[in-house]
Amino acid sequence: MEKRRVLVGLSGGVDSSVSAALLLVEGYEVVGGFMKNWSEECDWRGERRDAMQVAATLGIPFHTFDFEKEYRSKVYEYMIAEYKAGRTPNPDVLCNRYMKFDLFLQKADELGCDFIATGHYARVARDDAGTHLFAGADSNKDQSYFLCQLTQSQISRALFPIGDLEKPEVRELARKFNLPVAEKKDSQGICFVGKVDMQSFLEARITPHDGNIVTTSGKILGTHKGFEFYTIGQREGLGVGGGAPLYVVERRPDTNEVVVAVGEDDPALYRSELVATNITETIDGNLQKYFGKKITARIRYRQPLAVCKMQDLTSLASDVRPDPIFVSSKKISVYFDTPQRAIAPGQFIVFYDGDELIGSGVIA
Repeated sequence: MEKRRVLVGLSGGVDSSVSAALLLVEGYEVVGGFMKNWSEECDWRGERRDAMQVAATLGIPFHTFDFEKEYRSKVYEYMIAEYKAGRTPNPDVLCNRYMKFDLFLQKADELGCDFIATGHYARVARDDAGTHLFAGADSNKDQSYFLCQLTQSQISRALFPIGDLEKPEVRELARKFNLPVAEKKDSQGICFVGKVDMQSFLEARITPHDGNIVTTSGKILGTHKGFEFYTIGQREGLGVGGGAPLYVVERRPDTNEVVVAVGEDDPALYRSELVATNITETIDGNLQKYFGKKITARIRYRQPLAVCKMQDLTSLASDVRPDPIFVSSKKISVYFDTPQRAIAPGQFIVFYDGDELIGSGVIA
């Protein structure tokens, strides 16, 4: 394939910096781009400075793009609305779909770039059937889950230069290329916001309102500050001591109740079936050929893949919640061979055929 012009998302971290360096080695014309998506609770100026230093070291052009307004409307407001509705969103997935692989891709077009590249641990392959998205070679760092909402038109323009590498190899390459961020620690937390205490983050935006913590049988065990501040499967921080460990299994916005299961073996903590809506088909074509067949899926990042089957429920999709973030009205049911622990509405379920990511949906 002819080596062409590529816009690399430089975040100021090791992974994206090595990605840019590798593309130069491969003969691409490389342009660096930093996305400013959030200015609260994060050191975006410091990250931008690191990214600029990397670009200077590599001798590539550098651009800064201010997407904060779009990030607020597409990702932040969605995230807060989901918590208020009693669901558990994943802002990183939406950040990839609407920031890195939409707005950033538009900037690539303006700069005459054929591709965009990021430091994700994922892989792409191209053939006559289209572009295929695969898990990263490093199973401990695989980030394909966060790319689950990308479509063919997006992944066909994407490059993931470190997808075939493991993290220690990336670190060593950073030293080899004399990159100024070679020893910088990995970033954690919300996409572009960083590592924050989620409860404090939410309490600054959602007014606490006391409610009851109840068992699945309705017994009141204590009180909480608001159902929004708890997640499905949560054990710590409930403020109810003594007896068997408690796990959050449901949040009820209408009554402001947090429902807990008693003990790790409580059946309420496990489900063998779920319904997913707003289906995105990553493969070229559709998911129909997989209905009724054994595939694998994960219901959260880093969860081991679980064997399951899908069934089409689109004809019954009248109750799919109208959300401008998502455009698909497709709806499926998923049946697992083994019951899954703490399935959280609002999270993404991601489907795989071997190492290939074939589609995803929002857990309803």
